Amino acid sequence: MYDIEKIRSDFPILSRQVNGKPLTYLDNGASAQKPKVVIDTITRAYADEYSNVHRGLHYLSNLSTDRYESVRGTVARFLNAAHEDHIIFNSGTTEGINMVAYSWAMPRLEVGDEIILSVMEHHANIVPWHFLRERQGVTLKWVDVAEDGSLDPQTVIDAIGPKTKLVSITHCSNVLGTVVDVKAITQGAHAKGVPVLVDGSQGAVHMPVDVQDIGCDFYAITGHKLYGPSGSGAIYVHPDRMHEMRPFMGGGDMIKDVSKDHITYNDPPMMFEAGTPGIVETIGLGAALTYLMEIGMSNIAEYEAGLRDYAIQRFKALNWLNIQGQATGKSAIFSFTLQGAAHPHDISTILDKKGVAVRAGHHCAGPLMDHLGVTATCRASFGLYNTKTDVDTLVDALELANELFA
Repeated sequence: MYDIEKIRSDFPILSRQVNGKPLTYLDNGASAQKPKVVIDTITRAYADEYSNVHRGLHYLSNLSTDRYESVRGTVARFLNAAHEDHIIFNSGTTEGINMVAYSWAMPRLEVGDEIILSVMEHHANIVPWHFLRERQGVTLKWVDVAEDGSLDPQTVIDAIGPKTKLVSITHCSNVLGTVVDVKAITQGAHAKGVPVLVDGSQGAVHMPVDVQDIGCDFYAITGHKLYGPSGSGAIYVHPDRMHEMRPFMGGGDMIKDVSKDHITYNDPPMMFEAGTPGIVETIGLGAALTYLMEIGMSNIAEYEAGLRDYAIQRFKALNWLNIQGQATGKSAIFSFTLQGAAHPHDISTILDKKGVAVRAGHHCAGPLMDHLGVTATCRASFGLYNTKTDVDTLVDALELANELFA
C-alpha cells in the first residue's frame, strides 16, 4: 500500500506555509525536497562521524570511509549494476556527462565524427558535446521529437551513420515529461557498434532503472533530484567503456604512486575520483536511495502515473492552457503557457502567491524551446509526495492567473 500521508510526514518542509498558504511544491524537476532520514543522516555525519575518507588509520576516518564507500553498493543496487565498481561518484549528472566527454570521447573522436542528440536534451547533455565541436571539429547530429513530444527510437537508430561515435540521450525529458525507450535505442545503436550514454537525471526519479536490462554504456544520475543532497551524484559506466577512459581530473585518491618522473593511477572507479569528495553529500545520497528503494520505485511510478492522469483530466477543462508535450506514458511533468500575452515568469509569480511553487523559463533546454517555437514555459513537476489536492490547488491558481491576464 502506498501510504501518501506517511510519506508526506517524512518531509518536514511540506508542513510549512508560503505567502500565508500551505506549500504546494511542484518544482521537483528542478530539485526535490528531502525526507527527514536524509536530513538526519547528514546531521549525524557532520555532528558525530565526520572525518576525511580513505587512508586514515583512526576511528573516525575509518567510520566515514565505511559510510561513504557503502553508498557505492547502494547506487549499484538502485541501478541494478552488476558490480559496485561500475559506479563512479561525482557531484551530479553534469559532472558525469562532462567526465565522459573528457575521459572517453575527447581522446577518440576526430574531425567529422558524430554525436547524436535529441532536440529535447538538457544543456548538461549538450554543452559538453559543443566543447568537442568547438575544439575537435566533432559534429552534433540532432533528432527531432514528434508533434506530441514523443521520440521514436527508430528515428534515433536511423540517424546513426558510419561517422557516429556516440548516442547521448535523455531517459525522460525535463520539459515535456516524455519517457524515451532507451533500451530500444541502445540495442539499435550497439547493433551498429555505437555506445550509448543515458542522462538519467529525470528518468531515475520516476521509474525503476535496470542498466543491465537497458544495456547502456553510461547512465548518469543526480542526487538532488532523487530527494538527496545537492552536490551528490554518480554515473554507471560499463566496464568495457571504463577501461577505455583516461582520468578526467588529477589529485589525491586517483593515484597509487607519484614521483618526480612517474605516476601510477589507481584502479577504476577510484581513478576517476580525484581529491576530497563530497563525503557527507554522498552519504546523504545513500540514505535517499535507500528511502526510495524501501518505498519501491515501481510503487512510486504507479502512484505518479495516477497523479499524471488526474492532472491531464483536470487540464482538459482549461481550454486556454497550452500543454507542451502529450506523449503517451509521459511522466508527471507538465510545461505550459496561457493563451494571450502572459509571460511564464508572471504566471509563476501569481501561482507563488497561492503557495504553488513551479519553475518558469527555458529549463536549460534551448534547442527544445526553439523547436517548440516558445522562449519560455511554466513547468509543474510532480514527485512522490504530491497529491490530487496539489493538482486541484494548481488548477485553482491557474484559473486565477487566467482571469488576471485575460
